[in-house]
Amino acid sequence: MRILVVEDEPKTGDYLKKGLVEAGFVVDLCRNGIDGIHLGSTASYDLVVLDVMLPGADGWAVLAALRQAGQEMPVMFLTARDQVEDRVKGLELGADDYLVKPFAFSEFLARIRTLLRRGKTVEPEQLSLADLSLDLLKRRATRAGKRIDLTAKEFALLELLMRRHGEVLPRSLIASQVWDMNFDSDTNVIDVAIRRLRAKIDDGFAPKLIHTIRGMGYLFDEPEQR
Repeated sequence: MRILVVEDEPKTGDYLKKGLVEAGFVVDLCRNGIDGIHLGSTASYDLVVLDVMLPGADGWAVLAALRQAGQEMPVMFLTARDQVEDRVKGLELGADDYLVKPFAFSEFLARIRTLLRRGKTVEPEQLSLADLSLDLLKRRATRAGKRIDLTAKEFALLELLMRRHGEVLPRSLIASQVWDMNFDSDTNVIDVAIRRLRAKIDDGFAPKLIHTIRGMGYLFDEPEQR
């Protein structure tokens, strides 16, 4: 499942993203309200975690803009503002939960999972495209009925690509999601990992599913759907 975190405090934002990624979620993090409105309105998320005090546009404005745009995903406010009137305002604007900082990550994660269970989206047990299948429960990949052995990182990389097929994923996003690191243009770890994964799932098979988009990143899709 894909979560958008809108949090301007660097340590808190990085902490939330790291914890959610380790819990198995795909996470996008932005640091201001304007980017939060843009991402939340144009991309598909299962849940949004939203601070109130944000530069550009505060959390109230972000939530109002998302609801006005027809986005119905659950929204959790995560903020230091602990007044009753703030909680009431957030819920009246259409938030689904309101957690006050400081907080225990275990409680935060439990609330996230509760909100996701209430939603319409059900976490898939298997991802598939063309004749490639990824069993998320058994942690197993097959193509054309043939078992493909993957390392843990290769599995995580393939899962990210398959969950977001049809999107061009920049190397920086892949680095943050799979390796939990900032992308360094001097390292070729992403390209090497893609090359190894491509050798396992594309070499000897048709159609080719992993595509290099020069100067932008990588696209996972069937050629006729590009």
